[in-house]
Amino acid sequence: MSERKTNGDVVLSIEDIHTFYGTIEALKGISLEVREGEIVTLIGANGAGKSTTLRSVNGLNQPREGTITFRGKNITRRPPHEIVGMGISQSPEGRRLFPHMSVLENLEMGAFQRSDRKQIREDLDRVYGLFPRLAERKDQRAGTMSGGEQQMCAIGRALMARPQLLMLDEPSMGLAPIFVEKIFEIIHEINEQGTTILLVEQNALMALDSADRGYVLETGRVALADDAKSLRQNEQVRKAYLGET
Repeated sequence: MSERKTNGDVVLSIEDIHTFYGTIEALKGISLEVREGEIVTLIGANGAGKSTTLRSVNGLNQPREGTITFRGKNITRRPPHEIVGMGISQSPEGRRLFPHMSVLENLEMGAFQRSDRKQIREDLDRVYGLFPRLAERKDQRAGTMSGGEQQMCAIGRALMARPQLLMLDEPSMGLAPIFVEKIFEIIHEINEQGTTILLVEQNALMALDSADRGYVLETGRVALADDAKSLRQNEQVRKAYLGET
């Protein structure tokens, strides 16, 4: 992975958040930050709190305690549509496309809050440039595409909101290896084009190879935080998440 320069400005700051599902405390005081231009990854076992962290940021599951700040503004209690409007969008776990709508219609849904038609057209061209297969299949129903193609569409839809921070939840889940490599190439390209990325990924090896920094989550807490290269070489991480002995 090539070294990327960041300007050091904090885009997203999460401070000591506690998020619950009913009476179950899923996040037990997580703190992390994402700086301008970075790819930051969250890794950990199922149930560690990775997706809940994203849901806390995007407003779908607001924390009971703690603070989430985006570009200096407190977004802890803001509703999801406001958070999207401020510049955070997400490609969700499981893709969650509208299966009976066309690829183009799914992409247009990503821009539903926008009224800048000229820029929307430019962003559509950008998505087609990143994912030529979507341009070829723009009139095809999204539900009839392969898993890899649907993942491309989900990421493209998130980009149509023109995010300053793109959150990706398990982009490689269920994909053939050839598609996994392609998806990560495109994630890197999106980042090179200037979009900051917060990545949740079960494939810890791919995630750490792609990211600048990483956080290891265990049962709702941050167990380790370091630059991605150091985490990649950490013996504990290698044994627990990279399948090495």
